[in-house]
Amino acid sequence: MMLYPPMAELVDKIGSRYLLVNLVARRARNIAQKAEETGEILDRKPISIAIDEVYTGKLKLKEDNGEEEPAAEAEPETAEDAEAGETEDTETD
Repeated sequence: MMLYPPMAELVDKIGSRYLLVNLVARRARNIAQKAEETGEILDRKPISIAIDEVYTGKLKLKEDNGEEEPAAEAEPETAEDAEAGETEDTETD
Protein backbone atom coordinates (compact mmCIF):
# COMPACT_ATOMS: atom_id res chain seq x y z
CA MET A 1 0.00 0.00 0.00
CA MET A 2 1.44 3.36 -1.03
CA LEU A 3 0.82 6.35 1.17
CA TYR A 4 -0.21 9.61 -0.41
CA PRO A 5 1.30 12.06 0.03
CA PRO A 6 4.61 10.25 0.47
CA MET A 7 6.04 10.51 3.99
CA ALA A 8 9.48 11.40 2.64
CA GLU A 9 8.08 14.47 0.87
CA LEU A 10 6.25 15.61 4.00
CA VAL A 11 9.39 15.21 6.11
CA ASP A 12 11.38 17.21 3.53
CA LYS A 13 8.90 20.08 3.84
CA ILE A 14 9.11 20.22 7.67
CA GLY A 15 12.61 18.99 8.46
CA SER A 16 12.08 16.01 10.76
CA ARG A 17 9.52 13.31 11.47
CA TYR A 18 9.17 14.47 15.06
CA LEU A 19 8.26 18.03 14.04
CA LEU A 20 5.97 16.76 11.29
CA VAL A 21 4.01 14.52 13.66
CA ASN A 22 3.66 17.26 16.26
CA LEU A 23 2.64 19.88 13.70
CA VAL A 24 0.05 17.64 12.04
CA ALA A 25 -1.37 16.42 15.37
CA ARG A 26 -1.70 19.95 16.72
CA ARG A 27 -3.40 21.17 13.54
CA ALA A 28 -5.74 18.16 13.46
CA ARG A 29 -6.83 18.86 17.04
CA ASN A 30 -7.41 22.49 16.08
CA ILE A 31 -9.52 21.49 13.06
CA ALA A 32 -11.60 19.05 15.15
CA GLN A 33 -12.14 21.60 17.91
CA LYS A 34 -13.29 24.30 15.48
CA ALA A 35 -15.63 21.87 13.74
CA GLU A 36 -17.14 20.89 17.08
CA GLU A 37 -17.58 24.51 18.18
CA THR A 38 -19.26 25.55 14.92
CA GLY A 39 -21.23 22.34 14.47
CA GLU A 40 -19.58 21.74 11.11
CA ILE A 41 -19.62 18.18 9.83
CA LEU A 42 -16.29 17.22 8.29
CA ASP A 43 -16.31 15.01 5.21
CA ARG A 44 -12.70 13.93 5.90
CA LYS A 45 -10.77 13.14 9.04
CA PRO A 46 -8.99 16.12 10.63
CA ILE A 47 -5.64 14.31 10.35
CA SER A 48 -6.09 13.93 6.57
CA ILE A 49 -6.93 17.62 6.23
CA ALA A 50 -3.84 18.59 8.25
CA ILE A 51 -1.56 16.33 6.19
CA ASP A 52 -2.91 17.81 2.96
CA GLU A 53 -2.29 21.31 4.32
CA VAL A 54 1.36 20.44 4.94
CA TYR A 55 1.72 18.84 1.51
CA THR A 56 0.20 21.80 -0.35
CA GLY A 57 2.22 24.32 1.66
CA LYS A 58 -0.78 25.86 3.38
CA LEU A 59 0.55 24.71 6.77
CA LYS A 60 4.18 25.43 7.54
CA LEU A 61 6.36 25.18 10.60
CA LYS A 62 6.94 28.56 12.20
CA GLU A 63 10.66 29.16 12.60
CA ASP A 64 11.87 30.29 16.01
CA ASN A 65 15.17 32.13 15.92
CA GLY A 66 15.63 31.64 19.66
CA GLU A 67 15.57 35.35 20.46
CA GLU A 68 13.07 36.38 23.07
CA GLU A 69 12.31 39.85 24.33
CA PRO A 70 11.69 39.77 28.07
CA ALA A 71 8.56 41.66 29.10
CA ALA A 72 10.45 43.24 32.00
CA GLU A 73 12.54 45.32 29.58
CA ALA A 74 9.48 47.12 28.22
CA GLU A 75 9.45 50.66 29.56
CA PRO A 76 6.32 52.75 30.19
CA GLU A 77 5.64 55.44 27.60
CA THR A 78 5.28 58.29 30.09
CA ALA A 79 6.14 59.05 33.70
CA GLU A 80 2.40 59.00 34.50
CA ASP A 81 2.18 55.42 33.26
CA ALA A 82 5.12 54.47 35.48
CA GLU A 83 3.51 56.07 38.54
CA ALA A 84 0.19 54.39 37.80
CA GLY A 85 1.96 51.03 37.59
CA GLU A 86 3.71 51.60 40.91
CA THR A 87 0.49 52.48 42.73
CA GLU A 88 -1.36 49.51 41.29
CA ASP A 89 1.34 47.13 42.50
CA THR A 90 1.34 48.51 46.06
CA GLU A 91 -2.43 48.60 46.55
CA THR A 92 -3.10 45.05 47.73
CA ASP A 93 -5.46 45.79 50.64
